[in-house]
Amino acid sequence: MSSTGERNRLPTLFEVLSRRTLPPVDLFSFYIYMRDQQRSVDYLDFWLDVAQHISLCRHYVRELRRSVLISTPDLDKGSKRSSGAPEDLLGDEGFEMKSDDQRLSAFLRSEGTSDSPARRSMGDTLETPGTGRPSFMSSSALDPNTDSTSPGHTVTRNDLRASAEKILYTFLLRGAEREIVLPEVILQSISNAIEVEARDDPAIFDEAKDYVFQAMERDAFPGFLRAKALGNLVPPSATLRLIIGLLAMFGGFWAAFALIFLDIKPKSTRLWLVLPFSIGVYCLMAHQYSLDPIMGLIGISEYTLMSFTRVKEPFVRRLLSKRSLWILSLTILMVAALTCLYVFVPGKRL
Repeated sequence: MSSTGERNRLPTLFEVLSRRTLPPVDLFSFYIYMRDQQRSVDYLDFWLDVAQHISLCRHYVRELRRSVLISTPDLDKGSKRSSGAPEDLLGDEGFEMKSDDQRLSAFLRSEGTSDSPARRSMGDTLETPGTGRPSFMSSSALDPNTDSTSPGHTVTRNDLRASAEKILYTFLLRGAEREIVLPEVILQSISNAIEVEARDDPAIFDEAKDYVFQAMERDAFPGFLRAKALGNLVPPSATLRLIIGLLAMFGGFWAAFALIFLDIKPKSTRLWLVLPFSIGVYCLMAHQYSLDPIMGLIGISEYTLMSFTRVKEPFVRRLLSKRSLWILSLTILMVAALTCLYVFVPGKRL
């Protein structure tokens, strides 16, 4: 995870998805928000699965390059470039930019049909003779408990095809287990590429990935920032504070009118009204802004009901502290006004 100490702004969606942010605006918090509040976690899971598929493709190409170097140790740079395993594509760097992903896809498409030394060196591990594409995920390559980047783990071409099919069957086909809504032209393009053209390169998901990213950026991410960067409470917790606040205010007003109309002496007894008014106003303000000021000052944020995490993103920490101080000041002012009003009003026994 990259350092965020110099970021003097709120993070972008790409930074969150790339795991470059810290709680409470990290990827885990965004996942919880999409699941519990936005109710559209399938879109995020699709985006993450496509990103994982791209990583798997990169791993496969790196292994293919190593296979070429082992099987043809006397191969010079020029022959390697003509063999179907170009040095500028198969190097260990430069995969992070979108242009490199396009080059990766182009190489996988050509590698799938070429009779290059790289393909011959991999032998039968690239494709099981006579079987075509597997019908579903059958490899441990995408097992979350498997370290796909470990040297001892081998990624085969069937793993790439199974990964692409898993995404298609899980998210994109009509009636799929976790179907997401995408334009029909995008769905047909992906389905045709995987099932008819037998493609498994990352480019087949580009349009869908961009569409889902823009949808999350437009519809979900602004609400996520409001909830986590400007507040620290989840909706059930804010609702609980609303109930407590209303009950406390009702008790405060009931006690205040009782003291006035019973003309209880001395008047200093009415100062006890500060307790229900403080609780009531504090809870109502916390509900209104979805921000508990005390939690904000000590740097705690709630990601599920009664589950808390430390605020580690520096800019968000400062932002929450400023808003907490402002809410506390407003709370103190309102409590003081209410207390003074009911303390100094003349009593009249009924």
